[in-house]
Amino acid sequence: MLTDESTYDQTRARQWQAGEARGLSRRTVMRLSVLGGLSMAVAPVGTAHAASPIVKPLPPELFEVYGTNAETKWEALSGQGYLTPIDRFFVRNHTSTPDIDVNTWSLKLFGTGLRRPAEFGYHDLRALPSESVTAFIECAGNGRSFYTSQQGQQVSGTPWKLGAVGVARWRGVRLSTILARAGLSKRAVDVLPSGLDADYVTGGVNLGKVRRPLPVAKALEDVLLAYEMNGRPLPPDHGFPVRLVVPSWVGIASIKWLGSIEVSETPLVSPWNTQYYRLVGPAYPAEGTLVTRQVVKSAFELPRDAVLAAGQRHVLRGRSWSGNGRICKVDVSVDGGVTWHPAKPVGQASEHGWLQWEFPWRPKAPGAYTLHARATDVTGAQQPVVSDYNTQGYLFGAIVSHPVTVG
Repeated sequence: MLTDESTYDQTRARQWQAGEARGLSRRTVMRLSVLGGLSMAVAPVGTAHAASPIVKPLPPELFEVYGTNAETKWEALSGQGYLTPIDRFFVRNHTSTPDIDVNTWSLKLFGTGLRRPAEFGYHDLRALPSESVTAFIECAGNGRSFYTSQQGQQVSGTPWKLGAVGVARWRGVRLSTILARAGLSKRAVDVLPSGLDADYVTGGVNLGKVRRPLPVAKALEDVLLAYEMNGRPLPPDHGFPVRLVVPSWVGIASIKWLGSIEVSETPLVSPWNTQYYRLVGPAYPAEGTLVTRQVVKSAFELPRDAVLAAGQRHVLRGRSWSGNGRICKVDVSVDGGVTWHPAKPVGQASEHGWLQWEFPWRPKAPGAYTLHARATDVTGAQQPVVSDYNTQGYLFGAIVSHPVTVG
């Protein structure tokens, strides 16, 4: 089984180009490229819908709304504890949140990688041994707007700042448990989970249900079929009745409203790993690089352009996280990156969650200041000054400038 993400991607890319992988023809990708292709990875900002594509309330003090998507405002997390409250958790939809009847819902498993097809109802899953994991889910494009505002580079897609991320306590059944019960073949190579939201149509082409393959190695490692979020049944916008949770990988891997999983002895591809969610740009190979694991990021629990009083003590608070594992340290600068000082950790960092931190600051003089936070994770990866450019603005991990005014 392929376990290294880079090797897996290179292998699948070669197999797809050679016509050995099932799921999306190269002719379809070429047609989409002519129509706008890689620039059409997400719904355009301001996309019109007959009804709201998101079910839960989106008060302006908590969210910034972009069509089918809603970004959490970081100041809304101040004082909220470690877990992101459900009413403040960001929403990333390709279409609209579906209305699913839990009494008729089932999860269907099929494909050449199983000894037999299997089907599980909601109560079947809840009767199986459960596990919980505290993990962030983050859109691959989180921080996308800073490619333009900080680096002067034009990218396509929803102009997220840093609020397309949230940490929750997820409870459910391991995907490995379900695969074992269905009889996983030793020759299985890929699993392809699909959602039950409406088909995604772009450029006049129907790409079908949102779906993205995972290597069997990852599926067996730590992937969860989650039916609870922060101790409650999954809300509609976050995948009710069951969603995938793929720790540390980009949010598109954690398919919501799960309806089926194909398990195959032959390679599988979809538009969401061939056309979309690939790093394309000068620093990457011609075919691009698959977006899988998230990068290191930090954010202040403070409005951008916040006004603070001079001569008073302020406690700057924030959170840092990484797809590589725990955050080891965070440094803060209050002078635009000229000098750096260690932030104080608040609580413990978790492997798949974030580290909360604080830094006391008493600005002496009025004026404009630029705050920076820079995190380092357990692998030694540290936020850089500049992120490598890619056309769709994925994985922005550079230090973000946070302007404030002292008056």
